[in-house]
Amino acid sequence: MAGNRTRQKIVECALELFNQNGERNVSTNHIASSLGISPGNLYYHFRNKSDIIFELFKQYREGVVGYLQPPASSEVGLEDLQHYLEAVFRGLWNYRFLHRDLESLLASDSRLREEYRIFTIRCLDVIEVIGQSLMSGRVLAPQKPETLSAMVLNIWLVITNWMAYLKTVQESSDSSIRESDLYRGIGQVLILVHPYTDARYRPAMEEIIQDYQTFSSKLRQRLAG
Repeated sequence: MAGNRTRQKIVECALELFNQNGERNVSTNHIASSLGISPGNLYYHFRNKSDIIFELFKQYREGVVGYLQPPASSEVGLEDLQHYLEAVFRGLWNYRFLHRDLESLLASDSRLREEYRIFTIRCLDVIEVIGQSLMSGRVLAPQKPETLSAMVLNIWLVITNWMAYLKTVQESSDSSIRESDLYRGIGQVLILVHPYTDARYRPAMEEIIQDYQTFSSKLRQRLAG
């Protein structure tokens, strides 16, 4: 039991340090020092930093698979779409280091690269089912299969590259990225979906987009204050 607790503490500490400082700036020695344990104790549980990163990816994947479930109903509404996006971006924030340095992480670990590839395909399939349900619920106008697939891919690209985008436009360190930036990302996805929205839902969609943009701005101001 004590060993399991130590292992979990290592994972939790690594996640906090990776998110705060960026994975490249954190070594196993940093993690061990932060926990007040010896490097040898850490290596008893994980052979190297890549193993810790892979464990964190598995936790992230489990969370995404949990809330990105195919809808129980054949029809999905606009509020359901918001819930999906907020859950996905919340997971993105909690494990933000993964997508800030994704290219480097995948290049350095073939095991992670293969598992992430499978994960991506699974997510794209589920998002496409959600898109079909949005069409059944008449939130989206009818689309050709190839158009829907292209929209789904674009949504995935915005989601998975959002943290990398934020990293490139920040004037200072990774820690300057705020949770408020999360809501701008949701707004960006909805802007992407907007042209495919049924005319009856476009005014509501535009109002929701404005809400996310306004909330993001106000939240960032409050956090900065």
